[in-house]
Amino acid sequence: MKCVLSCIPEPTVVMAARALCVLGLVLALVSSSSAEYVGLSANQCAVPAKDRVDCGYPQVTPEQCNNRGCCFDSSIVGVPWCFKPLQEQGECSF
Repeated sequence: MKCVLSCIPEPTVVMAARALCVLGLVLALVSSSSAEYVGLSANQCAVPAKDRVDCGYPQVTPEQCNNRGCCFDSSIVGVPWCFKPLQEQGECSF
């Protein structure tokens, strides 16, 4: 009697491979965060897409953008990803 190895992986191997694939996808999405506001408040960077004023240049990185004092958000296609922040409103006292 001849023994033949099966080419069909065991269910646990298939599940482990799927879990690793999903984990890799999640980590890739999280690590490529689309919005970065180093030194700025999220409120300052809540600029509507139509009102964004370009503050960068083609292929500017989030770090380079933030070093210029600007906001970086690559989640919307077709608008500047590196843009000027809103000015925080100071308190007025009379």
